Amino acid sequence: MTEKIRIIGGRQLKGEVSISGAKNAVLKLMAASLLAKGASKIYNVPELTDVNIMLSVLQQLGVKTKYDKTEKSIVIDATEITSVRAGYEYVSRMRASFVVLGALVGRCKEAVVALPGGCAIGERKVDFHIKGLESLGTTVKIENGYVHAKAKKLTGTDIYLDIPSVGATENIMLASVLAEGSTRIQNAAQEPEIIDLANFLNAMGADVVGAGTSEIVINGVKQEDLKPIEYTTIPDRIEAGTYMAAFIATRGKGIIRNIFPNHLTFYTSKLTKMGADIKLIDPTSIEVECRRKLEAVNIITQPYPGFPTDLQSMAMALATVANGVSIITESLYENRFMQVPELRKMGADIHQERNHALVKGVKNLTSANLQASDLRAGASLVIAALMADGISTIDNIYHIDRGYELIEDKFRMIGADIVRINDENSAGITQNKGNLSESQL
Repeated sequence: MTEKIRIIGGRQLKGEVSISGAKNAVLKLMAASLLAKGASKIYNVPELTDVNIMLSVLQQLGVKTKYDKTEKSIVIDATEITSVRAGYEYVSRMRASFVVLGALVGRCKEAVVALPGGCAIGERKVDFHIKGLESLGTTVKIENGYVHAKAKKLTGTDIYLDIPSVGATENIMLASVLAEGSTRIQNAAQEPEIIDLANFLNAMGADVVGAGTSEIVINGVKQEDLKPIEYTTIPDRIEAGTYMAAFIATRGKGIIRNIFPNHLTFYTSKLTKMGADIKLIDPTSIEVECRRKLEAVNIITQPYPGFPTDLQSMAMALATVANGVSIITESLYENRFMQVPELRKMGADIHQERNHALVKGVKNLTSANLQASDLRAGASLVIAALMADGISTIDNIYHIDRGYELIEDKFRMIGADIVRINDENSAGITQNKGNLSESQL
């Protein structure tokens, strides 16, 4: 049954919202659990479709999992890995699951992993992943949509990434943990999720230094050195940035808790420049308020610590009603402006040329029937609908469910008029389903 989100716009958001665990961190921690024999436990795990898919991938490898909804935790028992094949039916649906490649090569010296899928935001090749694994001594070939990787042994080396790819950095890190000698990744990704992965690996017994900088060194350890652990995932900076935009869009005022503010420094500076008031009220909480009309701002997305590509669409939604013309440049993905046609339906004045968008602010947006094309574009439509006049509906919300936990419940708690409906009965409200699969230990 097809579900939609229906939003009555124009309501000022007020109150408190708590941010869930980071999707882009927890998925990689789940894969990293494969490296240690035994049962690891991860806390602060959000109920998301992507987490469900990763659980299915792990179960396909013979790993036992148990999800506790009340505790927001997952136990992953990787005592035995009975298969090194991660199938197309799961990996093709979520790109992040491709990171099991590095973990399997590290632990088993062999992996057969489907080429990844996920949001259609542009070409995201796996060349850097493969070249990195080959540099460690892995033989890699691609056949029938699968990456076949095999190594007699892994040997540490220096690896330079042409671009600071997050996924390639993670796959190389995971494969290098059990390699002989030291591996140095140059021009490595610096995202907070990379630091979280390194902290997880080090707690497990690995030796990773430099995460969060452009050079990461992984000193190889023995299999017996790695032990299962308990670990808490960092908060989701992209979810936090989305709720920041929502308070600002509706001229509201609210507190966002369970946030690491330093993960959003560049984003926060741009929102402040647009006219928002954002202040730290304790180490993990901020207050966001906006009482005046927004001002135009220029944005160029960059790898961390620059402006996050995952929050570009949220900033664009705000720019549609700002004074003046905002110029937004997407430097990372060629199809990351897929929200533009939908925002135009609402009266936005946006002129796009390749990776540049000129957004001329209008007085207000109007309601429309909208289609979410991908995860972050879908979230930006929620922001736009919250500040628009009238009733908007957003279709294809399975994209949104990939990265936002209980989104309509959280928005209702801060005053939004938002419900989940189905096509057969537009008045019928359904619940947001995490739908996480469970395999008892």
